[in-house]
Amino acid sequence: MSTTHVASPGVTRTPEAKRHLTLLFIGLMVTMLLASLNQTVLSTALPTIVGELNGMNHMTWVITGYILASTVVMPIYGRVSDIVGRKPALLTAITLFIIGSIVGGLAPNIEVLIAARVIQGLGGGGLIILSQAAIADVVPARERGKYMGIMGSSFAVASVAGPLLGGWLTEGPGWRWAFWMSVPLGLVAIATTVAFLKLPPRRAQSRVKIDYLGMALLSAATTTLVLVCTWGGGTYAWDSVQVLSLIGATVVLSILFVWAQSRAAAPVIPLALFRDRNFNAATLAALMIGVAMFGAIGYMPTYIQMVTGVSATTAGLLMVPMMGCLLVSSIVSGQVVSRTGQYKAFPLAGAAVMGAGLYLMSILEVDSPTWAMCAAMAVFGVGIGLGMQIIVLIVQNSFPNSMVGTATAATNYFRQVGATVGSAIVGSVFATRLTTGLHDHLDGLGDAAAATGDSSNSFTPALVNSLPDAIRVPVIESYNEALLPIFAFMIPLAVVAFISLLFVKQTELATTVDDAVEADAEDGAIVAAELGAGEPVHAGVTRERE
Repeated sequence: MSTTHVASPGVTRTPEAKRHLTLLFIGLMVTMLLASLNQTVLSTALPTIVGELNGMNHMTWVITGYILASTVVMPIYGRVSDIVGRKPALLTAITLFIIGSIVGGLAPNIEVLIAARVIQGLGGGGLIILSQAAIADVVPARERGKYMGIMGSSFAVASVAGPLLGGWLTEGPGWRWAFWMSVPLGLVAIATTVAFLKLPPRRAQSRVKIDYLGMALLSAATTTLVLVCTWGGGTYAWDSVQVLSLIGATVVLSILFVWAQSRAAAPVIPLALFRDRNFNAATLAALMIGVAMFGAIGYMPTYIQMVTGVSATTAGLLMVPMMGCLLVSSIVSGQVVSRTGQYKAFPLAGAAVMGAGLYLMSILEVDSPTWAMCAAMAVFGVGIGLGMQIIVLIVQNSFPNSMVGTATAATNYFRQVGATVGSAIVGSVFATRLTTGLHDHLDGLGDAAAATGDSSNSFTPALVNSLPDAIRVPVIESYNEALLPIFAFMIPLAVVAFISLLFVKQTELATTVDDAVEADAEDGAIVAAELGAGEPVHAGVTRERE
C-alpha cells in the first residue's frame, strides 16, 4: 500500500522555500499579465484599426477570433499539462502567442489581422489556466485565496494599463506596436518560466493516450456555436439554411463529443467532473459571468470614444473606475477568504452587484454626465472582482491536484464559451442595430448624411468628431441606442449566476497540497470512480491506494 504525499499545512516555510514561491509567483504573474494585457490593449485602438483597414464589418472577429481560439484549446492545455507537466505546456503557449503577435504587427489587411488574433488565441488559451494550475500545485486551497486574488487583479491592472497603452500607441507610434510590444514581454515570460517554474517531476505516463478525437470534436462544436452567434441575425437570417445547419452541426458535434468522452482513456473533459455539485454550480456561474463580462468590456471603449468624442487615451482613463474597483474587490475578497476560510458569500454578492452594474450602464444616455458613466462601470467592476477568482478556487478545492489542471481548464473553458458567445452576440446585435440606427437617423438629412451612412465601415472616432453637429449627433445617438440597451437584456445572466451559486456547498478549504505531480495515470480513473460513487474528493486529502 502506498500513500500520496501531502505538504504540511499552510504553514511555516523555510527562507529558501519562501524565495522559491515568490520567484514562481512573479513568473506566473508575468505570464498572466501577457495574456490579460493582450485582451485589453486593442480595445481603445480597435476603432482606428478597423477604420484604417476598412474592416468595420469585421470588427467582431478581431475580438471573437482570439476568444474562440483560446476557448477551444483551454481544456486541451489543462489535460495535457496534467499528463506531461505545466512547464512544457506553458512554454508552448507563450511561443504560439509570440508568433501571433509578430503576424499581427505585420498584418496588411483585416483578414491577416484576424488570423494573427487566432494564432495569439491558440497560445493565450493556455497562459491563464496553466498559471492558475501551477499555483494549485504548490499552495494549499486555504492559502490560495490571496494568491488567486492577486492573480485575478492582474486582469484589472492590464485592463487599466491596456486601454491607456493602446490609446497612447494609437496616437503615437501606431497601433501595430500593440502587437510588437507583446514580443519582448513574451520573451520575458519564457525566461521567467524557465528560471522560476520548478515543480516536482512527474512520473512518465507512457500508458496515457491523448484524446485527439475529443479535442477535434470539442474544437468543431465550439467553432460552429460561435459562428451561429456571430452570423445569426446579421450576415444570415436566423431561419436561414446556413444558421440552421450550423445549429444542427453544433448539436450533433456536442453529442458526439459526450460520447467520445465516455469512452476515452484520458478524456479532455472527464464526465466525472460533472458529478460534483460545486463544479456544476460554479461552472454555470462562470459561464454567465463570462457572457456579461466580455460583452460589456469588449465594446465599452468603442462606445466611449464614439459617443463622448474623447481620445483613445482618455477613453482608457475613463475605464479606470471599472478596473480599479475590480482590482480592489478581487484582492480584498481573496485576502478575506484566506484568513477566514469562508468563500461562498463573495461570488453571491458579486453576481448581485454585477446585475446592478449592468442596469446602471443600460440606462445611460448620450448626455449623461461622465461621472454617472464611470460610477456605473465601477459597480460592474466590483461585481466581477468579487466572484471571478473565487469561483476558480471553489472548483480547485473540489478535486485532488492530479485533476486540478483539467478541472480548472474545464471551468475556464465554459467561462470562455460565455465570453465568446457574449462577444459574438453583442457584436452582432450591436452592428445590426447600429446599421439600422444610422439609416433611420440619417435618412432625410440630405446626400451628405446618406454618404456618411454608406461609409460607416470606415468610421473612426476622429472622423465622427469632425462631422458637423447635424450629422454627428444622429451618429452618436445611433451608437448609444445600438449598444447600451443590450446590457439590460444581460441582467438575467446575473440572476442565473446568483441562483446557481446558491447551490454551492461550502466545504472546508484544504490546508494541504496532495503530491499529485508524482501520481500516475491511474489517478484519473481513481478520481472518476470516487466521484461516480458519490464521494467528493477534495484537494489536500491524503489518499491511499493499493
